[in-house]
Amino acid sequence: MTQFEPGVFVYDAIRTPKARVRRDGGTFAEVPAYELLAQVLRELTRRGVPADRIDDVVIGTSTAFGDQGGNVARAALLWAGWPDETAAGVVSRLCCSGLDAIETGAAKIAARSADLAVVGGVESMSRVPMMSDDPAFVTSAALGDRTGYVTIGVSADLTAMRYGFSREDLDASAVVSHRRAAAAAASDSDSIVPVHGPDGTLLSADEGPRPDTTLEGLAGLRPLFGADPSWERVEQRLPGVTRPATGLHTAATAPQPADAAAAAVLGKRSAAALFDRPPLAEIVGVAHAAVRSPLLTAPVVAARKALDSAGISPGRLDVVEANESFAASTLAMIRELELDPAKVNPNGGSMATGHPLGAAGGVLLVDALDQLRRIDGEHALITIPAALGLGAALVVRRLR
Repeated sequence: MTQFEPGVFVYDAIRTPKARVRRDGGTFAEVPAYELLAQVLRELTRRGVPADRIDDVVIGTSTAFGDQGGNVARAALLWAGWPDETAAGVVSRLCCSGLDAIETGAAKIAARSADLAVVGGVESMSRVPMMSDDPAFVTSAALGDRTGYVTIGVSADLTAMRYGFSREDLDASAVVSHRRAAAAAASDSDSIVPVHGPDGTLLSADEGPRPDTTLEGLAGLRPLFGADPSWERVEQRLPGVTRPATGLHTAATAPQPADAAAAAVLGKRSAAALFDRPPLAEIVGVAHAAVRSPLLTAPVVAARKALDSAGISPGRLDVVEANESFAASTLAMIRELELDPAKVNPNGGSMATGHPLGAAGGVLLVDALDQLRRIDGEHALITIPAALGLGAALVVRRLR
């Protein structure tokens, strides 16, 4: 594994709260994706980021359609009043889009094709629902067969079966996520910036955590994916696999749709002269990986590659932000890397507060840096799985 070129630093990282998507539209339903991202960009300027010195803006979005189509990064930049001369673009790697944007910006800095870059992601699932762009791997039976596409919850159930996780294991993970997220809601963080509407502040903290969540309460929820017709494709693609009598994941152990935006400022060490503060952290390992779809195990592969790239072992990690793309994906990461569960998603995750798809990578970077600061830790790992067998990972080292 080639080591990542050192010397790419994070000078700032902020995000909006995560707003849950609801049938009535949700808290951010009237906020277009370009406005959501623009509010983050304006806040970076307020915090002293020199917009006229940014060489490129790279933003991840999973569903590049509607409000998020047509290069939402450039649209948001101009909407925010940033210089016309600032370049911007979008990367789309499904749920890994935000991490892809961060790693793309880091590669530009490492290659010295940019001195300063703003990276992150945005996703407005209230306005642009997942799969609303009708991708061909969903609508074409032939392509679906070739790619192994199944409903993502079926992938999660299959992964749970592979590892022997029971329904009770998954439910217990959700209880922990809600309790940690509820406790974290009271924590102070100037990295989470309120989102404003015409009549004032819309939201200043993540929505969703329910501290009264119990195993007994979750046991009564109906499994979502046991009868899903996608199991026929699993049985064709992975001989020997038999669909379970009932599904394993429920609404409680699935990631909740959410709206959010996040952005980080990357640069070389010399960029410190432009700020009145030293960098927060250094990016020391990056990786993308893929496995045979429809398994959700690619983040494990990506995590190992990113840790090798960083030259550290899992035992040296102080924080792990493993996106809760269903309970099974996080439990698999803990088992495979032999992680201390207390270090994994210490402030809860997307089962409690929602998963904003392409914005998730930037959100998790902010959360990881905040937690490293709280505990005076050094290394953090961030991982995300995506459909079609994809996974991504990032390792950062906090500068004390």
